[in-house]
Amino acid sequence: MWNWFVELSPAVQTLLATLFTWGMTAAGAALVFTAKRVNQRVMDAMLAFAGGVMIAASFWSLLEPAIEMAESGPLPSWIPAAVGFMTGGFFLWGVDKLLPHLHPALSQTGSDSGKRGAEGRNPDSYRRSTLLVLAITLHNIPEGFAIGVAFGTMALNGDMSQLIGAVTLAIGMGLQNFPEGTSVSMPLRREGMSRGRAFWYGQLSGFVEPVSALLGLWLVSLIQPLLPYALAFAAGAMVFVVAEEVIPGSQENGNKDLAAIWLMIGFTVMMALDVALG
Repeated sequence: MWNWFVELSPAVQTLLATLFTWGMTAAGAALVFTAKRVNQRVMDAMLAFAGGVMIAASFWSLLEPAIEMAESGPLPSWIPAAVGFMTGGFFLWGVDKLLPHLHPALSQTGSDSGKRGAEGRNPDSYRRSTLLVLAITLHNIPEGFAIGVAFGTMALNGDMSQLIGAVTLAIGMGLQNFPEGTSVSMPLRREGMSRGRAFWYGQLSGFVEPVSALLGLWLVSLIQPLLPYALAFAAGAMVFVVAEEVIPGSQENGNKDLAAIWLMIGFTVMMALDVALG
């Protein structure tokens, strides 16, 4: 199985990896068919676990390789990582201010309170379902981009350990996509939307990952000298998502200790996967 995957082109590898992450989003959204609602403590734990996975992936799968690549460059190795990391965070901050969206965690209680949690330009002019899908889509873009950059880096360097790191990153992203799909479909179902439509919107948010991953793969092939910056950029964007959305969302219902523990569990799982396999 592994040998078959190794022999595929980087584009096909990237596509398969992100189809997996998209599938995990759909699997999370599919809970709408089997349960009327998900316990809030479970939702907060799942969200915090996702945050831990993203933080660990940002370092071991993105920042650490960026620093290693920059060691052979003309600048101190920390400069490309620092510049790329901060650029990724500021870029997503700018997009966050422009794109209208509704934080899924703020949508759990009802339409009015959920609307007050809406952000971006003219959010009140959009339907609630659109705002929810846009929120997860916004956060999935840097995740898909990161996977594409990771596979593109492997293709350029021919390093098998980087291929394992890219696959591990995709596994980690898949794990954290499961609660994201649920966080969209369940609130929509509680508002009266049919199970089929709630599932459709939930899985739709993951479609952007294969697209953004292939974009990242293509860009890496064009800007090889900027690889450390690209890896760090993806890491910065993901850490921004965790700090701005995931951690606050997992704690706002009062389950702070539970969220903290599950964030650490998610971090540990992703760290173990990356170190053990990479």
